Formats: sequence, C-alpha cells, structure tokens
Amino acid sequence: MSTYARQTAQGAQGAQTRNVALPSSLDEAVAALAASPSAVPVAGGTDLMADVNSGLLRPGGLVGLGRINEIRGWQYADGAALLGAGLTHARMGRPDFAALIPALAAAARAAGPPQIRNAGTLGGNIVTCAPTGDSLPVLAALEASVLLAGPEGNRELPVSHLLTGMDPLRQGELLAYVRVPLLHAPQTFLKATARTGPGRATASVALVLDPARRGVRCAVGAVAQVPLRPLEAERWVASLIDWDGQRSLAPEACTAFGEYVAVACIPDPLPAADGTPAPELPPAAIQLRRTVAALARRALGRALA
Repeated sequence: MSTYARQTAQGAQGAQTRNVALPSSLDEAVAALAASPSAVPVAGGTDLMADVNSGLLRPGGLVGLGRINEIRGWQYADGAALLGAGLTHARMGRPDFAALIPALAAAARAAGPPQIRNAGTLGGNIVTCAPTGDSLPVLAALEASVLLAGPEGNRELPVSHLLTGMDPLRQGELLAYVRVPLLHAPQTFLKATARTGPGRATASVALVLDPARRGVRCAVGAVAQVPLRPLEAERWVASLIDWDGQRSLAPEACTAFGEYVAVACIPDPLPAADGTPAPELPPAAIQLRRTVAALARRALGRALA
C-alpha cells in the first residue's frame, strides 16, 4: 500500500487537523478505511461537504476517491454496463453515454447546475440516498445492482436493497461499481421542479420498456424516502401493449396509467382504527399526485413513441 497523502482540512466551525487519505486504487481505499474506521469516503463531496459545513457531520478523516481511475469510467460485462461509482453526472450526460443508457443520461443532465454535475458522482448519489436523487428512480426502474468492495471481500446486491436499508453498507465497505442491464429498448426520465431550470425534483419518473419480458418498469422518485415501483400499474399497462405490433396505446390508456401510478405512490389516507373516517388528502398531496400522473403519462407516451 502506498503512503497516504496527509493534509489539513478545515471544519465548518473552527480549524482542526484531519487525516485525508488519497489512495490510487480500490484496495488502497478499503485499507485506508480499515485503518481509520471514523473516516468517511468522499468523491465529489457535493452532499458530504454541505453536511460538514453545516455542522451535521464531523468525520474523523476523509478518504478521497478522486484518484482511483478504475471507478471513473465504464465497461461492458455479460449484457450489462459496469459503471464506475466515480462517474460524474457531467460525464454521464454526454452523447456516447446517452446512447448506452438514455434515461440515466437524462437524469444526469437534470442533476443541477454545471458545478454540481461536474463534481457529483453516481456513487455519491446512491450512497447519500437523498429522496431527490435524480439517478435513483432510473436505477430502480432498470433493476440495477451495486458491487461493493470491503475488507471481507466483494459482494453484489440489488440497488433497491441498499436504498431501502434492507442490506446497508457494512463497516469499511465502498460502493465500487453499478451494474446496469442493457435493454436496448426505449426508456425515459422526466422530473418536475419547484422553479424554472435545474433544481431539486418535487417528483420524478423513470420508465423503461422491456420487450424481451413484455414488461413495463416504472419508478417514481422524490415523493418518498426511496423510489417507488407501482408494480400493479406496470403489469396492467404491459397487458394492454401489443408487443408484436406497433406498441401503441390510446391516449386514454396512457392517462389511466398515469393516474394509476399516482394513486399507488400517493394513496388516500386510511380510516382510523376506531372507525373514524379518513381525512381528506391535503391540497399539497393532491397537487403532487397530479404532477406524478402527468409525468407518468408523458413518460409512457414518449417511450411508446
């Protein structure tokens, strides 16, 4: 293992000396985390440094991942794309990547202003697991998996298991790669924001057609802590599509799908256990449901077109 560079980092409240390891390989990064259990890995740092500067996080050290070239690109493996966790949103937004995974490229281009897209990474988006993370519904719809490197070896698990906490990162583990099946079929990503231009999503929808399995996959982001898959709506609309023909649907069917998705993700309140009638859906939730319905309807229409 190479000697780690050490430098001084400034905390948000007062200066203090911290160890910063700058490994050049995944093995070195794993070793650095093992040597300093209180250290935190950092790539783009768009979320982590905001937490540090606001006083929410005081790591005992940092393990910088920016010098690990092996996780900054992608390769092909058994019908899938193996994406390095260090891929930036700006890199994923380029035309060559868009030809590979169009919905993920669209999400990357919508991730925020240039300074965020240039620094923020795919792995950071996943590990931070912010509800508004633009790549998350796309990865959920594509049924991607993550490859983790740790002191006890490597392991792979569905991205949904990591996002929901079903199988979280273990002590000393790093997110190294994301495996995304290449469907070579239409896929879309749309999002709504509270203002014009790049911004945090109030709702987002990723939709993927899977002709080989005659299926439709949809994931809704930003309306809950993790992306939501409206499975019944997926099965219903897939049963209406003529997979051997034009794959077209009447506008009414697309509208019904959007409403089906919206109600599944933003359901009506339930009655109380004592029999008290359920309260009405708040106006903000009604508006959010309308937004999700519109996004899902448009996403399906674009994919089928």
